Amino acid sequence: MTTGVRRRMGVEERRQQLIGVALELFARRSPDEVSIDEIASAAGISRPLVYHYFPGKLSLYEAALKRAAQDLASRFEEPQQGSLGGRLLRVMRRFFDFVDEHGPGFSALMRGGPAVGSSTTNALIDSVRQVAYEQILSHLRVTDPPPRLELLIRSWISLAESTALIWLDGRRIPRAELEVQLVHDFAALAAVSAANDEEMTALLRQMLRDEPHDGPFTDLAARLITLAS
Repeated sequence: MTTGVRRRMGVEERRQQLIGVALELFARRSPDEVSIDEIASAAGISRPLVYHYFPGKLSLYEAALKRAAQDLASRFEEPQQGSLGGRLLRVMRRFFDFVDEHGPGFSALMRGGPAVGSSTTNALIDSVRQVAYEQILSHLRVTDPPPRLELLIRSWISLAESTALIWLDGRRIPRAELEVQLVHDFAALAAVSAANDEEMTALLRQMLRDEPHDGPFTDLAARLITLAS
């Protein structure tokens, strides 16, 4: 993203340019491996000028992370149309689009990176998880979730994160299979909760009521019946 001709930019325009450049570099390599000199060179400016807009790489990383977190959170937004299984599958496809596009940065964030452990980083990660949690609740049309439902959704979000990290280590399982598997995992976790709780039983029935014959939840049920026979 080297600029051929330098031009004067406003403060905010330059900051946003540097954030974009950093995100591009972090998408290819871990933030720990990217230097301020590389960011400056890719932006077509001097190293001291980068420090004029950001005190150090940590502050630039946090700014880039904030933009990436907003992008990731938006991937969980889905129109409330069609079956829940179909909606979750579309969400997982967009989630893995993000993981695919920002692999090293995503991995560094979740496993350890230059800003991990900072209050800013923790707050951003938590905000994405909260958006995902609230989106799923809205699709279930639940405003006051019982404890088992909250446990189910938050456990599933953690599972999606862990699955994405494992997939990035070699991508040994086809991505499309993992997207479907995670939707199946949600249904399976819901079934386990339903076996122990009447509220979850009613919720599971609601989930399955609108599921088409070729939907991911129906597909899981058919596979389980085949295994049991």
